[in-house]
Amino acid sequence: MLGLLAKWLPICCSIRSDFKFSEILAKISHTLENHDQWQEYFLWEENTDFNNEIAFEFEDWSNKYNADGVSFSIARQYVCFERFKLKLTCIRHAESLTAEFYYDPEIIDSESVPYWAELWQTLVASAVTNPEAKVSELEILSQRDRQKLLFEFNQTQTDYPLDKFIHELFAEQVAKTPSNLAVVFENEELTYTELNCRANQLAHYLKNLGVKPEVLVGIYLERSPLIIITLLAILKAGGAYLPLDPAFPAAALALRLQDAKAKVLLTQQQLISNLPELSSKIVCLDSDREIIDRESKENLYCEVKPENLVYTIYTSGSTGKPKGVAIEHQQLLNYFYAIKTKLNLLPGSNYALVSTLAADLGNTVIFPSLCSGGCLHIISSETASDPQALTDYFERYPIDCLKIVPSHLKALLTSQHPGKILPRQQLILGGEATSWDLIDRIQQIAPECKILNHYGPTEATIGVTTFEVKKGVNRNKSATVPIGKAIANTQIYILDSQEQPVPIGVPGELHIGGAGLARGYLNQPELTAKKFINNPLVGTNSRSPLLYKTGDLARYLPALKDTASHNGNIEFLGRIDNQVKIRGFRIELGEIETVLSQHPGVEQVVATVSKDESGNRRLIGYVVPKRSPIPSISDLRKFSLSKLPEYAVPSTFILLKSLPLTSNGKIDRQALPAPDSNRPKLEAVYVAPRTPVEAKLVEIWQELLNLEKVGVQDNFFELGGHSLLITQLLVRIQDIC
Repeated sequence: MLGLLAKWLPICCSIRSDFKFSEILAKISHTLENHDQWQEYFLWEENTDFNNEIAFEFEDWSNKYNADGVSFSIARQYVCFERFKLKLTCIRHAESLTAEFYYDPEIIDSESVPYWAELWQTLVASAVTNPEAKVSELEILSQRDRQKLLFEFNQTQTDYPLDKFIHELFAEQVAKTPSNLAVVFENEELTYTELNCRANQLAHYLKNLGVKPEVLVGIYLERSPLIIITLLAILKAGGAYLPLDPAFPAAALALRLQDAKAKVLLTQQQLISNLPELSSKIVCLDSDREIIDRESKENLYCEVKPENLVYTIYTSGSTGKPKGVAIEHQQLLNYFYAIKTKLNLLPGSNYALVSTLAADLGNTVIFPSLCSGGCLHIISSETASDPQALTDYFERYPIDCLKIVPSHLKALLTSQHPGKILPRQQLILGGEATSWDLIDRIQQIAPECKILNHYGPTEATIGVTTFEVKKGVNRNKSATVPIGKAIANTQIYILDSQEQPVPIGVPGELHIGGAGLARGYLNQPELTAKKFINNPLVGTNSRSPLLYKTGDLARYLPALKDTASHNGNIEFLGRIDNQVKIRGFRIELGEIETVLSQHPGVEQVVATVSKDESGNRRLIGYVVPKRSPIPSISDLRKFSLSKLPEYAVPSTFILLKSLPLTSNGKIDRQALPAPDSNRPKLEAVYVAPRTPVEAKLVEIWQELLNLEKVGVQDNFFELGGHSLLITQLLVRIQDIC
């Protein structure tokens, strides 16, 4: 008989972290004995997908054979029929064990296999030496690998001065460039001297109100130079600022102000009616202008320490209650010096601020601009969402540095003149994952523009890693643009569930240590202790006593043969929990579910995120209503808007009779129905287009919203629209005008 008389059999094995290696070995031996009884009946082709299989085989060639006085043994066996993507063969000889890896080069990089072999060898040696050790205790990393992951990739130590604070660095810049423009907003301009004088007057006024170190002052203002004036004034008075977005509903404002116990709230007369009843001292900067202008224009001195609070920013909370992240001066200073070095822009450069102050995204441009003689252009939310208006503004005021969320930029680049929206020197992308398609588009339009991909949670002070996207960078190993390496005085560790480092290329939870770590969450010691953990790696070259558990899934990218630029670079892979990023805003799906469950007509609710045909992410709320009365889509949206910021309100609501469940009774999110193209049931009665103009507008709405029918009286947002779609809507309308 000719042929190889062998059959591959799948082996089921449960490997828990608390199992001993000897126990696993015994279980597998028992399983193999049982397989002998049914191996003839297993049909491989009917049960296996060859494209996803990894094989292991063990052969014992230690025996010697004798025939007619000749002694021989098997030296090599060639098999060519396997269709596995990876196979590990172990052959036992008389005095040794040989391991060989076979792999499909179209699926697996040849550079990766030697590294895997080294990991496997370390693991085997650890198991042989410690057979009674638990799986979680076995070593898979060699000392050389641990040295690289824990030390070499985190060689970021840099000395920065901490004796001068942001407001003092700004004052020094005023002395250097007193007549230079510091802030521009539409037709309003302030020189460094003018900005400093107005900030000083307000700072003296705030100091008289009791503002001092560790005192929080709320900023509740529309975008204008007043925002920068108040920010500097609060710091000059020794206090810390709490930014609040005017788009927040009254309930969200009240929750933040009550939790933060802000002593003073700075606002404008036109916003007073939006405020809930507060214990804070309310100062209207427009109606109280005459009183504030009587104060001294001279710089004032206030004793501030590096460990004092500089600002608090609230982020979404899974329990329905947002959490305030407390940042100190020393953390902000470390970020300022680190990002200033990365940007490497000349004094006098023009910076554009297009984001809300209520998130820390814009701090990347605010502080480097004010402390290096730059000119900060504050872009109104209306202009920032209108491609033509933004193009016109950037034509009048050419911008050198812009930081923006990728999805926001993607929407803006659909304009007729996308090249005019991109900065002349430095583009910083942050707030969410960046696609390679967007990079291709940017480099096609503005090949000379330097692109920096920036990553970092609010809890680690704005940003902790950067990746410069150079032309021709190898992108085969990364699905999205890498987030790069740690900035100065920052340590990044990718750990498994046992809080031990994972090998290069293996996903794990990203942990952050170093000078940028926040003080913690304001008034939430238990949550702080849960997320800011004692560093389990202390004593293994780590200099940070605490690590922040980001909840982000990431991996170190394998090094490439033709370039060393990927050594130590990190790829963001997603989340390990229900937190999401929508248009740069961090949202806990649990917060949305908690708020919507408070609606009297809602029985159950699940919030998820999906991608539409253009790749934009949108929030979906699945609602099981109570029997009576059944809430309308309009009602659910209005209720959400009364308690949540606009960006956290689902763009689509789907009413269900019941939520799908898994076999163990949990909600099956994978089985939730996708949004269809039918017009949702709205309060507005459907009215068909009556004129050619209405017909054309309806056609545009239907394409953008992926709906088969739209009425001329329908609400864009109730149909599933959001702010970025408004940007695309304006472009489409301008194209036909």
